[in-house]
Amino acid sequence: MPHDWRTGRFIGRIASESGPTPIMIRDGVVFDVSHVAPTVSALIEARAFDGGERIGDLDAIDTAQLLSPIDLQCVKAAGVTFAVSALERVIEERARGDHHRAVEVRGRIEEALGGNIRAVVPGSHEAAALKDVLIADGLWSQYLEVAIGPDAEIFTKSPVLSTVGLNAPIGVRSDSTWNNPEPEIVLVADAHGKAVGVTLGNDVNLRDFEGRSALLLGKAKDNNASCSLGPLIRLFDDGFSMDDVRQADVALTIHGTDDYVLEGASNMREISRDPEDLLAQAMSEHHYPDGFVLFCGTLFAPTQDRDEPGRGFTHKPGDVVTIASERLGTLINTVTTSRDAPAWSFGVGALMRNLAARGLLK
Repeated sequence: MPHDWRTGRFIGRIASESGPTPIMIRDGVVFDVSHVAPTVSALIEARAFDGGERIGDLDAIDTAQLLSPIDLQCVKAAGVTFAVSALERVIEERARGDHHRAVEVRGRIEEALGGNIRAVVPGSHEAAALKDVLIADGLWSQYLEVAIGPDAEIFTKSPVLSTVGLNAPIGVRSDSTWNNPEPEIVLVADAHGKAVGVTLGNDVNLRDFEGRSALLLGKAKDNNASCSLGPLIRLFDDGFSMDDVRQADVALTIHGTDDYVLEGASNMREISRDPEDLLAQAMSEHHYPDGFVLFCGTLFAPTQDRDEPGRGFTHKPGDVVTIASERLGTLINTVTTSRDAPAWSFGVGALMRNLAARGLLK
């Protein structure tokens, strides 16, 4: 939990004996709110944050019970929102997903771009001028279009109810040989696109698949157990606002069973598009009756060699990935393959049957 958890308000879900149960944490006390609203989505839409049946102090909840804190929300993600990740996506594209070519391509592109991309405001006149220069040099890319152009990259990360939570295995495809975690801030929005809170997430990325073709984005992103969220949603209130999100630091640590350790950090101050702009672009002309969550992108793009020189970083089964932010807490997952992770079998139909059997649907 974050250091000030006793003064914040949090929403989550636990696996109770009867089924998935939404909870509220207020003033350090845990409440079962399933009879107030049967789902987290309904709880947010009703803004019913003050009721519920007291369970007890926070230590009454076993962390093993914690599920992903969302349920019926659509899971969206914004890509290439930091300059460093933009460059890495271009490198993947130029290297055709081949990690052996990445070092050479990285050096060539960084020399051509210099530090210009970090100072450019997406959609500005300066961005358009830089685009003209890069096109003339033969270095323009679809990734740079969404990095500095007027339109953000917004895609669907995972199906409804497919996300995993704290301490759950997180999966990468068994046939991927170049991949990495993506520690991110995740905005939680209601049906009208208004942000009500925020959580942490891991938007696992397969660099080899997306590097071969951007049209493989779905295969690179949407896989069994490939999206984790949690531990809880922190609601906005008088003591926590979107400005705190804009200043948030996100720390990443990876511990491998081979004694490999990698540390990284992402700071939201370096994001190229404001979180509110990303929300508006995700909402667009669409309507999400059950709300949505939005991964804001990551600054973290690991280039540190793990094995052979020039190989860069890629996951190995057993890697423990820890994502932490001071006011959001800590999300921990252990890497496995999507093939070996527990199969996702509890979908929308199963949830509705469960809630109906518990008498929670009116």
